Amino acid sequence: MNRQPSPVPRRRVLLAGAGAAAALAGPSLGASPARADGRHRPRAADSLQPYASYWFPDSLPPGTPGDGITWRSLAAWQPGTDRDLAFNRSTVPLARRFTPVPANTTAHAGQARISALAAFDHTAGNPSQGSATADTYAPTHWALLDELVFWGGSAGEGLILAPNAPLVDAAHRNGVPVLGTVFLPPVAYGGQLRWTRDLVRRDAAGRFPLAAKLVQVATVYGFDGWFLNAETGGGDTALAAEMQAFLRALRAAGAGQGLRITWYDAMNRTGQVGWQGALDDLNRWFFQDAAGPVADSLFVDFRWSARSLAESGRLAEQLGRSRYELWAGVDVESAGWDTGTDWDAILPEGRDQVVSFGFYRPEWTLQHLPAGRTPGQFHAADDRFWAGEGATAARPGGAGGWRAPATAVADRSTLTALPFATGFNTGHGLRWYEAGQVTSEAPWSHLGLQDRLPPRRWAVHTEGQHPDISWDFDDAWRGGSSLLVRGALDAPATVELFPARLPAGAATVLDLTHRLDPASGPVTVEVAVATRPAPAPGRPAPYVHLPAGTLRPGDGWRTDTVRLGPLGSGTLHALGVRLTGRGGAAVAWRLGALAVHDGPASPAAPGGLRVTDTAAVDGAVSVRLAWRRANGPVRHYELHRRLPDGSRRFLGGTCGTALYVPGLRRAGTEPAAEIEVRAVHELFTTSEPARVQLPW
Repeated sequence: MNRQPSPVPRRRVLLAGAGAAAALAGPSLGASPARADGRHRPRAADSLQPYASYWFPDSLPPGTPGDGITWRSLAAWQPGTDRDLAFNRSTVPLARRFTPVPANTTAHAGQARISALAAFDHTAGNPSQGSATADTYAPTHWALLDELVFWGGSAGEGLILAPNAPLVDAAHRNGVPVLGTVFLPPVAYGGQLRWTRDLVRRDAAGRFPLAAKLVQVATVYGFDGWFLNAETGGGDTALAAEMQAFLRALRAAGAGQGLRITWYDAMNRTGQVGWQGALDDLNRWFFQDAAGPVADSLFVDFRWSARSLAESGRLAEQLGRSRYELWAGVDVESAGWDTGTDWDAILPEGRDQVVSFGFYRPEWTLQHLPAGRTPGQFHAADDRFWAGEGATAARPGGAGGWRAPATAVADRSTLTALPFATGFNTGHGLRWYEAGQVTSEAPWSHLGLQDRLPPRRWAVHTEGQHPDISWDFDDAWRGGSSLLVRGALDAPATVELFPARLPAGAATVLDLTHRLDPASGPVTVEVAVATRPAPAPGRPAPYVHLPAGTLRPGDGWRTDTVRLGPLGSGTLHALGVRLTGRGGAAVAWRLGALAVHDGPASPAAPGGLRVTDTAAVDGAVSVRLAWRRANGPVRHYELHRRLPDGSRRFLGGTCGTALYVPGLRRAGTEPAAEIEVRAVHELFTTSEPARVQLPW
């Protein structure tokens, strides 16, 4: 297709392939270091602020980079000279998952899965460890995802993106691999064929140095592989052959580390960019050839049709591959759930699903909301996108022609070992809470601090009205949010929270931390536990209900401990709560934490807390801190400042062993700021602190 640089009508952008669409609408994914709206990102005044890493393969663009942009060569990258590496390294291992009995009768297990290409910020200036705002894309529907691509790249900033650590930590906690992006943009958006040639250049021994570099980056940073999108036109068959050899070398080099490759349907075997909208004779060589797999999956361009997907699935099987290793692209960037999609071509009702599918830019659920949006509004939109409007987990659906993912794809779970705990923290908030008390009034976001959250929005079993269930940010026990159940409970309502395969024995207990909002009527609470799985899709698990007390307004937060020993040893297959109101009165019950364990545990303290660098910015001091990892299991670390009056103020948290803290100011006449770091256990118990003084 003949494409023009800019301006380009929206429809033409969508037809031009993922890279071109990103160039106009992405986060700075175009040919210029300027944003699409003409504004530049301001250069950070604080030189200590770490950002997610991005590179060109080797040679850099002509001229000078725009404000806030650093041009880097991947060929020259070395871990030992990467000053931000400690802030960008993920430490949470990729959790193993299982597929429980599906929540509804239409969701298939073992067939179509979902990939997502999501942009979390600009290519340049994407903070390494969250930021001081709650207005951020915080995905929570991990149970429906099979792969997340950290999308971005532009000719004016960089073409190779490493995901930042908080995203990888959150995804890994839920069993979802995260891929970095290699984006070779169209010529119309600044792409230069020399960057493609840089990428696939061989050394004197015939090896591919940048394949080794990509494996090194993924291994050192702790993510799971690469999404390759070669959309720069002008190549030939020789370049295509080198690209295929490069992919094979990359896959072979990463196999020992469990890395994976997804190839985007753009460059074909002629070296030109064709966007086939299918797996066919022109692009299959980048997916599979006579020698075996070349890529682990193929993202099929948006031009697919029902016929092309059916033929693609058959060809994949003829090649000895699964048809579900093909992602049919669904571009939701501009219309979200109003996107016109031939869902029957992917997910025909009453028959096996044809291929898997991949969402392009599902962060629309945040970006389409108006200015002044709240975290609660974002999560309501995100739940509608993934589960459907007005739906329940047993009967998901959607408005108009939208086929919500929960209608078709079986969810998965990582709850297989004790201890398990959650504070229903979504990874961002308007304040930070500890034991129900505010320890920081500042808005924040950090996905690495997100808890494992209920995957089914929402499975409620009742003979009466269904209560409203939502994430709420007005109060929390720990983190930034809690689970709020509101409505007139005219009959007992069982809220299913987690499918699980947790071992339980005589010593196992379940702790429930909850309270009522002031205007609520009283509520009797029971723990719902199932020692057998649900008998069939869409059917509730055979719950046993154990009393957890009656709450009344004004009681405040309280923790009730329920012994599970009387159920006998075995496996817990589902966890939930049953709520019973009084006289049909409206209730507002808040769940702040849930834990299942065989006894209390506390982590060892970290050591060696030290200030590694400081910078004065606008009368305040920003610092980089580092410490030694604590012995034994640690979920994450939390840092506080001890104020002169003895109180503690939350500064931030991370799963790693380094944190950047901006904007510290002297409190009164204190001689030094006292900073503490504590290790946090999976049960959210904390260690003794390590301390350091920052003299004024």
